Amino acid sequence: MNRVPGMPGSTGSPGSRRRRWARALAALLTGSALAFVALAARAPAAEQDAAALPKHAVTGYWQNFNNGATVQKLSDVQPQYDIIAVAFADATGTPGAVTFNLDSAGLGGYTVDQFKADIKAKQAEGKKVIVSVGGERGTVSVNDSASATNFANSIHSLMQEYGFDGVDIDLENGLNATYMTQALRSLSEKAGTELVITMAPQTIDMQSTSNGYFQTALNIKDILTVVNMQYYNSGSMLGCDGKVYSQGSVDFLTALACIQLEGGLAPSQVGLGVPASPSGAGSGYVPPSVVNNALDCLTKGTNCGSFKPSKTYPDLRGAMTWSTNWDAAAGNAWSNAVGPHVHGLP
Repeated sequence: MNRVPGMPGSTGSPGSRRRRWARALAALLTGSALAFVALAARAPAAEQDAAALPKHAVTGYWQNFNNGATVQKLSDVQPQYDIIAVAFADATGTPGAVTFNLDSAGLGGYTVDQFKADIKAKQAEGKKVIVSVGGERGTVSVNDSASATNFANSIHSLMQEYGFDGVDIDLENGLNATYMTQALRSLSEKAGTELVITMAPQTIDMQSTSNGYFQTALNIKDILTVVNMQYYNSGSMLGCDGKVYSQGSVDFLTALACIQLEGGLAPSQVGLGVPASPSGAGSGYVPPSVVNNALDCLTKGTNCGSFKPSKTYPDLRGAMTWSTNWDAAAGNAWSNAVGPHVHGLP
């Protein structure tokens, strides 16, 4: 076997051995110093961990348009929000590819430079800022390998250009599990382990694990941050007990969340998506107190309605709302009530 010069087992005169011992000791001390430097160089990783998402998080969509809700700069977004989803990216002429166009005119002259600076400022506060793809009028389609590649490349490009932490999938016209999985895994390989991936399926999309949305969520479970299902604009749906529940009740929130929790998602990957005010959706608004009751029911088994899950899920991620703008228009009643409650969960 190879031996370190000057260490036991080597040859030479006593004087030369002493010199070799001295050199060996210096080398060891130098190695220790280098090890210390290496540890110090890794210190930012601990800082990154400190800036990671809290165990229980609040997600809010920020509107890149003016539809009558309070117009906000990103810097105006309420402090209770941990994940801010910028709505929305725009489709391009290339299948699967997206771009982002800040609505400076609609947002009172908000500039791209201000927007980028505000993203950095929010991140410095420990927030995550992601770009959302889709929405009610979204036309992005990822249905083959080429479009999956285009999607991943374009999202990664936006992350590099604007500093986004990840992507939100809010495709409301269905999605192809095979190719969306390919796209998100490719994006993960490009962006690394800090990538944030959220999803906002409609209730019908999460009724069964055979649905494309649910399949995609399970396919990327190892890199998925949270699924914030939209418990609004829905109508009645089946709960995990096979009973029909109507939107607008604590039972609707808990019995439908149960499907995801028992269908394979980790509790930390499940959030309750609700409107911030009656103006935020056509139907399905519930007061913040109902959202908090549902959170208590799922995490602690208290404040349930007629449906009570067979077990509790203390690691439930939290809640989402559409939108930070409608929240602001209603005096921040939603974030002031739900935010502290989420952050105070077990």
